[in-house]
Amino acid sequence: MDYKARYEEWLSNPYFDADTKAELTNIKDDDNEIKERFYTDLEFGTAGLRGIIAAGTNRLNIYTVRKATQGLANYIIRNGSADKGVAIAYDSRHMSPEFADEAALCLAANGIKAYVFESLRPTPELSYAVRELKCIAGINITASHNPPEYNGYKVYWEDGAQITPPHDKGIMDEVKAIEDYTTTKTMTLDAAKAAGLYEVIGAAIDDSYIAELKKQVIHADAIAAEGKNLKIVYSPLHGTGNIPARRILKELGFENVYVVKEQELPDGDFPTVSYPNPESDEAFVLGLKLAKEVDADIVLATDPDADRLGVFVKDTASGEYKVLTGNMSGCLLANYEISQRKATTGLPDDGYLIKTIVTSNMADAIAKAYDVGLIEVLTGFKYIGQQILGFENTGKGQYVFGFEESYGCLIGTHARDKDAIVATMALCEAAAYYKTQGKTLWDAMIDMYEQYGYYKDDIQAVSLKGIEGLAKIQEILETFRKNPPTEIGGYKVTQARDYKANTIKDMATGAVTETGLPESNVLYYDLTDDAWLCVRPSGTEPKIKFYYGIKGTSLADADAKSTALGKEVLSMIDKML
Repeated sequence: MDYKARYEEWLSNPYFDADTKAELTNIKDDDNEIKERFYTDLEFGTAGLRGIIAAGTNRLNIYTVRKATQGLANYIIRNGSADKGVAIAYDSRHMSPEFADEAALCLAANGIKAYVFESLRPTPELSYAVRELKCIAGINITASHNPPEYNGYKVYWEDGAQITPPHDKGIMDEVKAIEDYTTTKTMTLDAAKAAGLYEVIGAAIDDSYIAELKKQVIHADAIAAEGKNLKIVYSPLHGTGNIPARRILKELGFENVYVVKEQELPDGDFPTVSYPNPESDEAFVLGLKLAKEVDADIVLATDPDADRLGVFVKDTASGEYKVLTGNMSGCLLANYEISQRKATTGLPDDGYLIKTIVTSNMADAIAKAYDVGLIEVLTGFKYIGQQILGFENTGKGQYVFGFEESYGCLIGTHARDKDAIVATMALCEAAAYYKTQGKTLWDAMIDMYEQYGYYKDDIQAVSLKGIEGLAKIQEILETFRKNPPTEIGGYKVTQARDYKANTIKDMATGAVTETGLPESNVLYYDLTDDAWLCVRPSGTEPKIKFYYGIKGTSLADADAKSTALGKEVLSMIDKML
């Protein structure tokens, strides 16, 4: 069925509601818009769905949510696990509560109990709830840091991590097998509650989640000494972090927490930013203004579903606020957690630090310094969660710390996804600890650079929207794949990794080995002098991303080397567009 026939089907079929038909009627003269909405199905990928909220098969709406949930229900039933139930959370985005209920009522109609949070909650709490309630799966309605017109649908499995093989493929196959929307099931909310298949959850899970976070505190003594003096500015960026982040800080004894009022309340329009991304300097304009007014030590912002944390810290020597990238804050927390656990309780003999392939090589240096193992996984925190599950299932290996460059880490194993609430807690604890030593977090960062080397990592991303954009992204990747570079920005390529072909080629000898990781459309180039470049399509946005990293001898040297390599990357991109 072509896109025009699909469009007419949605207009004529009585299954689709009047509001949907009215919306579609409004675009009847816009063939390109009709094509964009109906030329394909919104892809159920390895993390679920993410798309623009609108009517159409290639958009996120109650019908595509219902279809995805029916596929999930079919898979759960096929696995004989319908009696375990599914936990459902949602964030502050438009239609999030409606999509959560749509998913819950589809599950209920399939005889699967849904545990639905009473109001918006962070992603890590959903991950925790799946395990705490012994559910077979979890659903989180969120589009993380995407622009306001987007929403998403993330699926978790019983270990609390986002779905990985074989479950991801199994669920995707079930969703793809549904060709007729009218075959999906639903029921009324009253009927679902009467049948005991819809249960509202909230405070009890909140309390146990917060209690788990408190178990991760290492230096309560430092908080007792400096918690009343440390000044913290925090912004939830109109999302889910406001209540849990402020609660954990207050209960631990941090008395001076200043919330950015303009960004405090949930708002799916995200009116103070173009998009609610803590990686963006724009997200910190209001927070930094407040920080200067109150002379804050640290400025924090969580994204709408509170799995990622952005950070600025004060350099008392210059009086400036310094941004910490995801790599910097991740390494700072990794170094603090590992060093202080070693000093207080000791490290396990089989402990591991886990990072993704696009994460800073400073993590490797930290692991080596403390004699803990290092595991590298594909991009996506679910692969870190998969490693934790592997440790539990085999009894071999212990999780020490895990993080990825995109501002996400996990301290403890209460959840199996990035947790910006525990990261907020830990970073404030670290700030208090270093304050007892007369140091700031920026001082601690400089100490790390001096110890491990001045690593600097960055990213260039190119947005290529629509059908043509997707084709161009694949064309760029295939160009690299067929003609791997031998030199990039003055650095020689020592190894070329192709995770789609499962190959690592030694450029000097020509020897080829396997990557040992699952198939993924990602290319990675190891360069001389501990530099690197990685090319991959975004899994959540219509972008192709170029990650790169260098190692300098000082801040100035690292900045210069990173800028030069970045210019070379942009030049490479321009030649391909």
